[in-house]
Amino acid sequence: MKIRPALLVAPLALLAPFAAPALAQETAAEDPYIWLEEIQGEKALAKVDEWNAATEAALTTTPEFPIAKAWAKQLLEDDRQIAMPGAVMGEMVTNLWRDADNPRGLWRAASLESYVAGDPDWRTLIDVDALGQEEGQSWVWGGANCLAPEYKRCLVSLSPGGTDASVVREFDLETGRFIEDGFALPEGKHRTAWFDEDTLMIGTDEGEGSLTTSGYPLRIRLWERGTGLSEATLVTEGEAEDVGMYAFSTTDGDTRWNFVSRGLTFWTSSVSMVKPDGSTVALPLPQDADFQAVLDGHLVARLNSPMQTRDGMAQAGWLVAWPIADVANGENIAPSVVFRPSQSQAVEQVAASDNFLWVKVLDDVSGKLIKLTPGTSGWASQDIDLPANSTIQIAETGGDTVFVTVESMLTPPTLYAVSPDDEAVAIASEPAQFDASTMTVEQKFATSKDGTRVPYYLVRPKGAEGPLPTLIHAYGGFANAQTPKYLTAEPYRSGPLALFWVTSGNGYVLANIRGGGEYGPRWHQDALREKRQNSFDDFHAVADDLVASDLATPGHIAASGRSNGGVLVGAVANQRPDLYGAIISGSPLIDMKRYNKLLAGASWMGEYGNPDVPEDWAFMREWSPYQNMREGDDVPAAFYYLSTLDDRVHPGHARKAAAKHEAYGQTFYYREAREGGHSVGSDKEEDAIRAAMLLSYLNREIGDEQE
Repeated sequence: MKIRPALLVAPLALLAPFAAPALAQETAAEDPYIWLEEIQGEKALAKVDEWNAATEAALTTTPEFPIAKAWAKQLLEDDRQIAMPGAVMGEMVTNLWRDADNPRGLWRAASLESYVAGDPDWRTLIDVDALGQEEGQSWVWGGANCLAPEYKRCLVSLSPGGTDASVVREFDLETGRFIEDGFALPEGKHRTAWFDEDTLMIGTDEGEGSLTTSGYPLRIRLWERGTGLSEATLVTEGEAEDVGMYAFSTTDGDTRWNFVSRGLTFWTSSVSMVKPDGSTVALPLPQDADFQAVLDGHLVARLNSPMQTRDGMAQAGWLVAWPIADVANGENIAPSVVFRPSQSQAVEQVAASDNFLWVKVLDDVSGKLIKLTPGTSGWASQDIDLPANSTIQIAETGGDTVFVTVESMLTPPTLYAVSPDDEAVAIASEPAQFDASTMTVEQKFATSKDGTRVPYYLVRPKGAEGPLPTLIHAYGGFANAQTPKYLTAEPYRSGPLALFWVTSGNGYVLANIRGGGEYGPRWHQDALREKRQNSFDDFHAVADDLVASDLATPGHIAASGRSNGGVLVGAVANQRPDLYGAIISGSPLIDMKRYNKLLAGASWMGEYGNPDVPEDWAFMREWSPYQNMREGDDVPAAFYYLSTLDDRVHPGHARKAAAKHEAYGQTFYYREAREGGHSVGSDKEEDAIRAAMLLSYLNREIGDEQE
């Protein structure tokens, strides 16, 4: 057994009051740490400060910390990054640029012609840092929704500290100023979309009874310019137990189509068209289908269950389409098939340009780009020639050009402009940030408990033999596929830990476990609710495969996950403490008995189950991380990182888990940033510190120097 450091280990005398058997704390009354759910509570924050200080003292004094922090900051603030297209609006493209001088970002615009030529003529629209200083606010950019086709007016969202809640203000692109008497909303989880140039579709907090139990708007209204929000006309409303109402719009040529979606559960919704007079027409989409686009008079959706079409029975994961004019007239007709992925493929992204439908497909987790052209005899398909065995991401479309990034674990991202004649031209690339010739990457497959073949990517130093300390990252939920990206950004979105770990002579794995979307709906549905254990079994299978292949050893494997990944790593640590020596748990879900009562938790019951229903809790209690924590010194040492201002996943999850570790005398590490929202880092400085701390932690807990 390895020797554990004394960091954050509670005195043994504290163990007795909390020496309860597993699964004992199943109600709030039985939970002695429920006070840590008071987000800004004085006592709770004092405990957070204590844990933060202890972790900082232990991990920032290591020899590697200052080097890793400086390198991370250099990578994260490198001004040679690609200026990604935020939106293409007519002959203009926008971008949010963040670097050392502009940590919160410059929202800027350039002509599309100069952008495609690789020499954009940028002009700044909003300096987020300067605006925050001027207004005394810690603004974080939340995006802009600009009204097509003129693109003169935009709804700009700004978040205080990076929360999901934001303020909304109307901005004039021609003058470069906020409109003094324009549309404006105070801080909240708003749902806004343009209906026309003088009307918004709006869902917001109107006071008591206007939000769902998940905390999202219950109603959608039409709000006319120059009137008070209280005068807005009701379009539709849902019920309190829904996830929430959402409004959106899209254009097809010169026609604008407006829609509202009533989220019944996280995975089902009822979508309606909003006609010019404000009346609604229900769309014929199955409740579990995903609206994708409107193109050439076709309403395109992706199926998540089989459906009868004019071309026969379509399967889950296929794209189908209805004539939207018939839909607008209330006609209930069968759709036609647009695209049939193969058994090894999954449709991950769909984007419409003026005349084409661009589809990003995963094929055994490798990306492919396909162009679909509507015609009288069906949809013609054309594969686009892009680098193979790569991750491809559709960034934006403009006219009939699509912008895509292509990268792999060892190849930095390149931005391509793919023209209507299928020519792919590289217009920007990030420089190589490390010597890829010193590493190898391969795709391997493990066999899960039920015989399912589970893919994973493994990166190791070239020429390495035998077992190495290995970090495994996965997600395993919400149909979110994990695709391999350049090591400077993977797997945390906030820091190059994977790069640091491999260059230190260790192994890194990206595991494509069930619950994600790597193989379409079936891959996700195989880990829903009572099937959740499959994702944990898949993760164990990958770790066991590494051990069986003499690539890793038990106790020198770390499990990493964010958000939903907190459920994952908490569960696998409880189930196989013999296998894992450390877990990294970011912005995590942990207490699955109370998750539906904390912030947006109720919206995810379609994914996990409802713990208030005995039949659901019967299977959830088997893997809920918080309820299955137990005494003993054989548990993996956990590192929890999160944000106080996370208004999606409640910070109480990680706080209460840390409190249990402390009471049980177990080693743990904890870092709670005061800003940053669900993504944690509100600036690159915090991201760099966290990456360096995590490297110190992994070296300490599973590095070769441990015994």
